[in-house]
Amino acid sequence: MPRLDSLPDAKTRILDAAERLFMENGYAATSIRMITGAAGVPVALVNYHFGSKQGLMEAVYQRALGSRGSRVGYLDKLEAEAAGQPIPVDVLVDAFLSSALRLTRKDSISGEVFKQLIGRAFYEPGPGTEAFFPDEYREAVDRYRQAFMRTLPHLSQDDVVWRMYFFVGIVAYAMAGKDVMRMTETYSLVDASRPEGVMARLKPFVVAGFLAPAGVLPSAAGA
Repeated sequence: MPRLDSLPDAKTRILDAAERLFMENGYAATSIRMITGAAGVPVALVNYHFGSKQGLMEAVYQRALGSRGSRVGYLDKLEAEAAGQPIPVDVLVDAFLSSALRLTRKDSISGEVFKQLIGRAFYEPGPGTEAFFPDEYREAVDRYRQAFMRTLPHLSQDDVVWRMYFFVGIVAYAMAGKDVMRMTETYSLVDASRPEGVMARLKPFVVAGFLAPAGVLPSAAGA
């Protein structure tokens, strides 16, 4: 009997099938048997290669997101050029948006599929979808948090983290495309179908948000 891992390209076939089915049906509605049936492999191969269904989903996002260097390489370059000085907010925002745009053009996964996967991860009902993202992605986001804190020293860490939370969320929302943003169809917005156009329009909005003064929070007693 051949070894389970001896089937040609079995791991890739599982990833391809899982990617398509998670995108079409969502995580909760996609079973391991659906994936292995589409991939033409035994169920045992999912556990062999990925450990569990969640491990498989993490691997799908790991492949989509790519290596850590592709996410922070430009930030590394900017910080080296800044030689310890703060990087302007608009430059940091542009670096993050450029990284997001590169993800939509990755050769290993089509931009449209990637956008739908992002939309599923952020907006599909159910707990724990954020756990699918690799640790390297969270580390990259934290690198940007540190850079924004150096640039905006008058803001507290809470203020910066909240603004990063809104920033990352709105980028994911914009990248998710028509399945999420129905308003683009209602109003026939120019550039709605072009990621580059969407990001260009998003940039001044996000920059203004980071540069806004710290808000005064209502007291708990008055809430």
